[in-house]
Amino acid sequence: MGIPSQFIRRALGAAVIAVVCAASARAELPVAELGVGMYRIEAEVASTFQARQTGLMNRKMMPLQRGMVFVFPEDAIHCMWMRNTFLPLSVAFLDAKGRVLNVEDMQPQTEDNHCAAGAARYALEMNIGWFRERGVKPGDSIRGIDRLPPAR
Repeated sequence: MGIPSQFIRRALGAAVIAVVCAASARAELPVAELGVGMYRIEAEVASTFQARQTGLMNRKMMPLQRGMVFVFPEDAIHCMWMRNTFLPLSVAFLDAKGRVLNVEDMQPQTEDNHCAAGAARYALEMNIGWFRERGVKPGDSIRGIDRLPPAR
């Protein structure tokens, strides 16, 4: 006795809906224009708990000028890791005024902690080497941070 085709169609339909919902939830993150020096950044804004937890997980590629900015609810020594993240990334930890505290390179699919060197309010992830290749270093300011929504 086989599985009724009606059951298979419903199960496949539910799976497709789940994938579409997950993709659209990621696509619905607001994008903020940030900048440093002469460089423009299109940063997806992760200001909710769920968006911060998901981050850039499961992405296979990211355009050069694109990144993700994490907005935390408090200044603290925040740490990032790369579980289920397939892209090698660099993260700049920023204070409440958008000044770079430190930049860390992170390898894909690792659980090593990469932490802020001081009390950070934001973390900006870009493709690995992005900050180094543009000479961005601790003390530099990221423009546009003041227009980000508060953490929720």
